[in-house]
Amino acid sequence: MRPLEIDTSQDREVVFRERFDTYRREYLREIITPEVIEEHRRSPWGQHSERLERLLIYIRQQPLTNKLAVKVVEPFKAYRIIALSGHRGAAPRPVGEEIFPSAREACHGIFLLYVQELLES
Repeated sequence: MRPLEIDTSQDREVVFRERFDTYRREYLREIITPEVIEEHRRSPWGQHSERLERLLIYIRQQPLTNKLAVKVVEPFKAYRIIALSGHRGAAPRPVGEEIFPSAREACHGIFLLYVQELLES
């Protein structure tokens, strides 16, 4: 009788991804500086420095569940941050009570929340 064969390739992939994410987060924590945050505040969209672009790529790759987005409360006047449910038909939930006067400021608010989460983890 042959011993039970267990496919560990799936387990190895999970371990590898977790280890890679840990190293990546450590690196990103090092590149978060007041200058990078100010660069994003000045220009949340468009061309960015390499450090800010690496940070934004990481943020964009987060899973859809609890991903932050901007919701228009009143066009051109009021915006708020919401967290997506990640499930079809389930409504997003508001994040905080703050209302932003522009989509640009709301986008920067999202950036700051992700940076805070990254620094605390």
